[in-house]
Amino acid sequence: MPHLLGWLLCALAAFGTLFTAASSIVFGRFVARLPSDSPQTPAVTILKPLHGADRWLADSLESYCRQDYAGEIQILFGVHQHGDAAVGVVRALQARRPEADIGLVIDERMHGPNRKVSNLINIQAQAKHAVLIMTDADVRVPPHYVRSVVAGLSAPGVGAVTCLYLGEGVGGLWSRAVAMAINYDFLPSAVLAKTLGLAEPCFGPTIAMTSHVLREIGGLKAFARFLAEDYEIGRAVRGRGYAIAIPAMLMTTLCTERSIGELFRHELRWARTIRRIARAGHVGSLVTHPLPLALTGAALLGWSPVAVGLVLAILGVRMLVKVRIDRATRVNTGPWWLIPLRDMLSFGVFLASFSGATVEWQGQRFRVGRDGVLTEL
Repeated sequence: MPHLLGWLLCALAAFGTLFTAASSIVFGRFVARLPSDSPQTPAVTILKPLHGADRWLADSLESYCRQDYAGEIQILFGVHQHGDAAVGVVRALQARRPEADIGLVIDERMHGPNRKVSNLINIQAQAKHAVLIMTDADVRVPPHYVRSVVAGLSAPGVGAVTCLYLGEGVGGLWSRAVAMAINYDFLPSAVLAKTLGLAEPCFGPTIAMTSHVLREIGGLKAFARFLAEDYEIGRAVRGRGYAIAIPAMLMTTLCTERSIGELFRHELRWARTIRRIARAGHVGSLVTHPLPLALTGAALLGWSPVAVGLVLAILGVRMLVKVRIDRATRVNTGPWWLIPLRDMLSFGVFLASFSGATVEWQGQRFRVGRDGVLTEL
């Protein structure tokens, strides 16, 4: 029996390696596409919920003021408390950019356990324009960001636009490890799944839609109970018969984890969320961990030459994938020697995601129900 299991794990590892290689090729083609433009330049409101501040926040917020866009842009930041450290960062930005339409909403009202969605609801009340772009606090965007999002939203049949994002580690070794998981695993896999029609995702770092479509899906209050509000919004948009567009553009999400504990808690929240909302897909993602599978299979097979050869081949493919992604994005996310450790950490998070249903988010603990609904503990 151990012999049979060993060969099964090696076969899964080989399949996962082929998937990884294919996804990196498709990703390179995606990045090579030119960003889309649209002759339409409607007025836009950017909704950006904030919670706390780090030394990279000012640059992230500033990137929204550097947009190459002919239309009017209103930028609304929001916090729940007057004492939030982000308030000072926004006030400084307003002073530096008096020509920009920048607003700050401070509103402590909660509309459900999801604090981000509650913040967005409070901010939206001050929105001037019908085109809404919701984006996370830790995201830095390129100058053509608004232009590309609006072009995607103007395409026939599109109800929402979401964007892919690069990770950038800014907090040391462990933050770079988080960024490596995003850039070398999540990004190419997401592009391949979209290309093959296996998924039509909606990613939280950017969700854009018109206020009309938002009303059609029940408004933001309909999603204040859920942990994965991006998944639920995407499902609601598709349920109304709309498509979700992904423009050929990459944003940057800043990874600030300073310890392996922070890394594990953050990624475990992601993994347990996915397990709750898409259990079959989460179980199937086992094949996206080829190195741990091959090592386990090789051990069960007594380190046979074939199994050892597979392990070495997988390591070689992983290095080639890193090279391809780095070249395509022009970013060296992390050192090559960290890849095996990163792969083992990812497998550990995957296994841990099957035990328990609690997550930590913004300093609070929640239980996630099978329907993705949050319950504060």
